[in-house]
Amino acid sequence: MNDSVSFWFSPEGIQVPAVTTAQMREVDRIAMEETGPNLFQMMENAGRSLALHAMELIGPGWPRVEIVVLAGPGGNGGGGVCAARHLANRDAQVTLCLSEPRKLSSIAEWQLTIYKAAGGTLTDAAALLGGQGARPGIVVDALLGYSLSGQPRGAAAELIAWANTADAPVLSLDVASGIDATTGVAPGTAIQAHRTLTLALPKTGLRVPQTGDLWLADIGIPRSVYDRIGLRYLSPFGAEFSVPLRLP
Repeated sequence: MNDSVSFWFSPEGIQVPAVTTAQMREVDRIAMEETGPNLFQMMENAGRSLALHAMELIGPGWPRVEIVVLAGPGGNGGGGVCAARHLANRDAQVTLCLSEPRKLSSIAEWQLTIYKAAGGTLTDAAALLGGQGARPGIVVDALLGYSLSGQPRGAAAELIAWANTADAPVLSLDVASGIDATTGVAPGTAIQAHRTLTLALPKTGLRVPQTGDLWLADIGIPRSVYDRIGLRYLSPFGAEFSVPLRLP
């Protein structure tokens, strides 16, 4: 079933257009190749907002709660690593688990270097799946982004299953891992998120239960980029850098 929608609403009633995977790729391309911000800047903005949402979901006791960040090898994973670093810099009890540490993109690798410099804790999928480590109070899902192709496999699929049985809320970055961002279809296993923090614009496939509550994060893309792909865009953010979205 296709549960896609063409727009959402901000709390103030501003209509926010939803985009397909192809449209979001074009937004990213224009930003990175022509207008800015570059990928590292966008990732930094995404990671900071993701860290803030993790702390907010936990509540005032966040410094004492185990946070597990699951990160894939690409751009989505890089945002997760960035969030883990912001948490580590605040002395949070954060552990980072990389699904494919030998396949990290160059920018995710650089984010990992900074995370290590912050004294962040690392684990691997085998250890996590084997029950090693503390029981998490929250799981941050940054395994797979909007470029999902086919069903999750290997360590990513195993970590998705682990997260869904971890007895902790799950916060997903951009799209709940395993969900097609355009159609909302889950071709295989998929994260059951408590909240999804989507980036720049909501995706057409996010009207599915796996999304949980949907929030939108500003990652700094200029309005002119949206004009270029034919979208009517009015910023929904006001004085905030992330806002909740609701369906029409």
